[in-house]
Amino acid sequence: MAVQVTVLPSPTCLFDDPVQICVTGLLPQQEVTLRACLVDEGGELFQAHARYRAGSSGELDLTRSPALGGSYSGVEPMGLLWSLRSKTPYKRLAKRNVLTPFCVDLEVYEGHGDMSRLLGKCTHERSFLAEGVKRISVREGRLKATLFLPPGPGPFPGLIDLYGSGGGLVEYRASLLASRGFVTLALAYMAFEDLPAMPEILELDYFEEAVHFLQKQKQVKDTGIGVLGLSKGADLALSMATFLPGIKAAVSISGSGFNSFIPLRGDGFTIPPHPYDLGRMKTSKESDLVDFSEILDDHRDPATWHCRIPMERSLAKFLFLSGLDDTNWKSDLYCQDAVQRLRHCGRKVEFCSYSGAGHLLEPPYLPLCQASIHKVLGLFVQWGGQWKEHAKAQEDAWHRIQAFFWQHLMDSDTPKSNL
Repeated sequence: MAVQVTVLPSPTCLFDDPVQICVTGLLPQQEVTLRACLVDEGGELFQAHARYRAGSSGELDLTRSPALGGSYSGVEPMGLLWSLRSKTPYKRLAKRNVLTPFCVDLEVYEGHGDMSRLLGKCTHERSFLAEGVKRISVREGRLKATLFLPPGPGPFPGLIDLYGSGGGLVEYRASLLASRGFVTLALAYMAFEDLPAMPEILELDYFEEAVHFLQKQKQVKDTGIGVLGLSKGADLALSMATFLPGIKAAVSISGSGFNSFIPLRGDGFTIPPHPYDLGRMKTSKESDLVDFSEILDDHRDPATWHCRIPMERSLAKFLFLSGLDDTNWKSDLYCQDAVQRLRHCGRKVEFCSYSGAGHLLEPPYLPLCQASIHKVLGLFVQWGGQWKEHAKAQEDAWHRIQAFFWQHLMDSDTPKSNL
C-alpha cells in the first residue's frame, strides 16, 4: 500500500481553520519524519519538521499521535504550521496578497535521520478569503483602506482593523474576520502611499472618517462599530472608542492605555505622546537586536498622566489582550494599568494575559516571530514569545476577539461619547 498524506476535512481551508493531518500506508511502528514547507510571497522558505512513530496499523493521526522531537514535541495537531521558521534569521511570515492562498507541502520521510527518502507528500492550501467575500480598495476622501464584505445582504457587525507603527495597509486579519461574518475595514494611517512614515501628528477626524464610511455600508448592522488594534493600533483603538460616537466595542492587543509616540489631535484638544527617551534603547552585542521595553518614562508618574486616554468617559466595551513574554513593550503592565483605571470607575472589562506569549499576537497558526525588522525604524527589534505557548495564546485570543465582537455588536444600545 502506497504511503498517503491527507488533510481533513479538506486539503483546502481558511488559514485560521484547524485541520487533521493523517498518514496511512506505513509499516507498523515505522519511524518517520514529517516536514512542512511553505514559500512566502518574497521567495523565503519556511520549514518545520517532527519525528513520529506509526501506530500498529501503520497510520499516523496528528490529533492523537505524539511528536517525538524536532520543531516541537507531544500531541500538537497544528504543530507543523505554527512551528514554521525560516533559515534566514528574523523573518516574519505574513500575507501580502490575501487573494491567493499559502501553499504548504506536507512530506513524509523514512526514519529519524537526514530526510533523504521521501515516502509520500501532499499540498495543503490555506486561504485568507472565504468564497464569496468581496475585497474592495477604498480611496475615498483621505481614507487609505480596504473593505471586506461577507457574502449576502447582512446586516453584519462592522469592524475597523488597525495594525502597529510598522505602518502599511495590512489586510490578512481583516480578510479572515470578514470570512467569519464581519464587515471589516483594514485601515492604513502611516507609512503607506502618501501617508508619512512617521507623522508629526495624527488627526482623530481621519479615523472618524473611517467610522462614517463603514456606517454608510448597507450590509453593516446599525448597532455600533467595533475596532481592534495591535501595538500602536491598540491605543488608537482605545482613543476611537473614547472620542468617536458609534464605537461600541474595542479590542487592544499588546497596547497601552496612553497615547504613544505620535500626538493625537481631536476637536479642540491634543493628547501628547507618553514621554520616552530613545537613549534607553538597548542593542544586543551578539544579535544586534533592539530592545525598546525601557524607553518610556514611568507610566505611574503623575507627570505623564496628561498622555492617558480618558477611557473612563467612554461607554464602549473593552477587551485587553497581552503576552507575558512581550520583550518589545511592557504591554501586560500597561494593560493592567488601563484595566485597573476602568474597574476603579466601576466598569466591567475583559482582560487576558498569556504566559509565554510575545508582542505579535496574530491569527492562529501564523508562526511566532520573535524578532524582525521594524519597517519604519529600519531596525531589527525583539518581539518575544515562546513557540508552543504563543501558538496556544493566538488560538485562544482569536476565539475571544470574535466572541467579544459578536456579543457587543449585535444588540441595539449604541454608546455615545461622553465628551
